[in-house]
Amino acid sequence: MEPLASKIRPQSLNDFVGQEHILGNNKPLRLAIENKIPFSFILWGPPGSGKTTIARIYANSLNIEMHELSAVSSGKKDIQKIIDGKTKILFLDEIHRFNKAQQDFLLPYVESGEIILIGATIENPSFEIISALLSRCHVFVFNQLKEEDIKKIIERTKIKIDDKTKDWLASIANGDARYVINLIEETYNLYGKITIDNLKSASQIYYDKSGEEHYNTISAFIKTMRDSDINASLYYLARMIKAGEDPKFIARRMIIFASEDIGVAQPTALVVANDVFRAVETIGIPECAINLAHGVVFLCHARKDRSAYDAFKRAMTDVEKYGNLPIPIRLRNTRDNLLNDGCDSNLPDKIKDKIYYKGLNSI
Repeated sequence: MEPLASKIRPQSLNDFVGQEHILGNNKPLRLAIENKIPFSFILWGPPGSGKTTIARIYANSLNIEMHELSAVSSGKKDIQKIIDGKTKILFLDEIHRFNKAQQDFLLPYVESGEIILIGATIENPSFEIISALLSRCHVFVFNQLKEEDIKKIIERTKIKIDDKTKDWLASIANGDARYVINLIEETYNLYGKITIDNLKSASQIYYDKSGEEHYNTISAFIKTMRDSDINASLYYLARMIKAGEDPKFIARRMIIFASEDIGVAQPTALVVANDVFRAVETIGIPECAINLAHGVVFLCHARKDRSAYDAFKRAMTDVEKYGNLPIPIRLRNTRDNLLNDGCDSNLPDKIKDKIYYKGLNSI
């Protein structure tokens, strides 16, 4: 059965709701679609704001074969399959998940025009997309949909919903039309009637532990701990617990955070995070939420330092760049103590002067 979100997806600009700053009369993206101008671009904005829909409307306007890939599950081989010398449109969802090598692979095809790239991302392209590729794409910023926009989209479902419930849906949507449509569909399938109570019950079921909302929430959780924002961190923790997230998954993320973001500035953070994980295993839900909250407050209070993590990333960059460089002879597992290559560095000769760890930079 075709999902409701797919059934009511707009097929033309006239049906599209929101993003007037780029799609209103005489606005740049609207003009590009109406005038059938082929070019590569990035759509940057929050979930459910219409990025995929606009990509499809644009592709239809050009009448050029379009291929849709997700950067989460795709790679070079998937791109190679669509390349045949003819111009194609490639819609790459979550393009920020492509690593540098994968983005480099795309570059010559975008430069030659063999691929018209439409990338969609919820992350800042300036940080997540390599400069060479970004310089060949126009960036369009999508805004969170307004509550009035959400209400217009709800009307399209043709499902009986009273005004009070529509207002409630629009208020909890956070500008995400896809979330609201899917929640309406799930609630209707479960209960046969859309009420606020039914929606609240269904919303606990609807939280997709492998979907975008899962990653958005854990991302917000980590970033607010990084900012030492205790109130926001506890809020996102509560959201995950309420939605039925696996508490051991949360605790594992806290262990990673303790090393990645606190590190040597406060080494006891790793001990505390590990103790929280053991407590979660021992206590179980619902009481283990208390242990998680305890750990969150501690991690927020702790000084932050990423020097060890950043040093490791710099070392990994050289490993990926140079491969397995020869290990200095005196460090090798050899019985001949007379062997000496005359090098004072413990690093391979090609990178002997490299400094990866640059000391504490705690905040």
